[in-house]
Amino acid sequence: MSRLPAEWEHQSGVQLTWPHCDTEWYELEKVLECYVDIASNILKYEPLMIVTRDIEECKADIARITERKGIALDVDSIRFYESPLNDTWARDHGGISVFGDGGQKYLYDFVFNGWGLKFASDLDNQLTKNIFSQGAFEDDVMGVDMRPYVLEGGSIDSDGCGTMLTTTECLCSVNRNEYLSQEEIEEELCGAFGLERILWLDHGTIIGDDTDSHVDILARFCSPDTIAYMQCTDPEDPHYEPLAAMEKQLRGFKMLDGKPYNLIPLPLPEPLYLDDYRLPASYANFLIINGAVLLPGAGSPLDEVARKRLQEAFPDREVIVIDCRALLSGHGSLHCVTMQFPEGYLR
Repeated sequence: MSRLPAEWEHQSGVQLTWPHCDTEWYELEKVLECYVDIASNILKYEPLMIVTRDIEECKADIARITERKGIALDVDSIRFYESPLNDTWARDHGGISVFGDGGQKYLYDFVFNGWGLKFASDLDNQLTKNIFSQGAFEDDVMGVDMRPYVLEGGSIDSDGCGTMLTTTECLCSVNRNEYLSQEEIEEELCGAFGLERILWLDHGTIIGDDTDSHVDILARFCSPDTIAYMQCTDPEDPHYEPLAAMEKQLRGFKMLDGKPYNLIPLPLPEPLYLDDYRLPASYANFLIINGAVLLPGAGSPLDEVARKRLQEAFPDREVIVIDCRALLSGHGSLHCVTMQFPEGYLR
């Protein structure tokens, strides 16, 4: 039986896939500044792997931005690997780490098809295999296990104890695995990840999201008994009804022992726009790393509200706010651009 670890388990490092001028970003330099901020904060706590189309180009970006912003960042400590790439959403094209019963280390590589054929993904779909062949992973990681189903890392969340949280809107969407019923998808996921059960969210959406409601912008495990989730308290906001319906469903979920989950509401960020397009800001898109939680800031006083609430969920970790407004132009945020690997995975 396999096991999908929780994000809070000890990590060997985090992957970033580096942006470049041919990736679809608005104001690329601001996006690169955000990546440098994320990289520097990860390196305070654990190793960092960067996948880029050109290592020297990436190092030049880092040198230029760290000098301008006065950021101390040890480039020599970063592990760089080159691969052709379409875009930079490591959460969704990155390999997913799975443990076997005997401690075996598997690296699952599901089909990535650009969130249901919305965007080109032919190069990103080969990225994990490319970096594995370059020696990015330890020798005892048992190859890249190519899985014949469409699945993005941002669409699932694990408590590490056999329960997965996901959304029906994403996993049952057209152009992913529509030839399978929800029951068949659940059977495949339980078999692949050694799950006892799946908690399906049937409600919840964030305007501007291209992923068909990835769970990592809606609700996240903070521990086996605690879920943080997005809450809207303004009845006039179009998010109010779908997020209220999601909250009601979360309140009905029970742990395996029958007890209700401890629920931590995160405020909906104040509206942010690109021209007249509302951007998909979400405090649920945080990244858990060794000793810290990186929280995507929206440049609002609500950043501190969200930070304090998450600090309650993670008393032994420092919750750090990183301004991620630049990433929202690509319709994602901090968790979306990162992929963590458990201890013993990254070389």
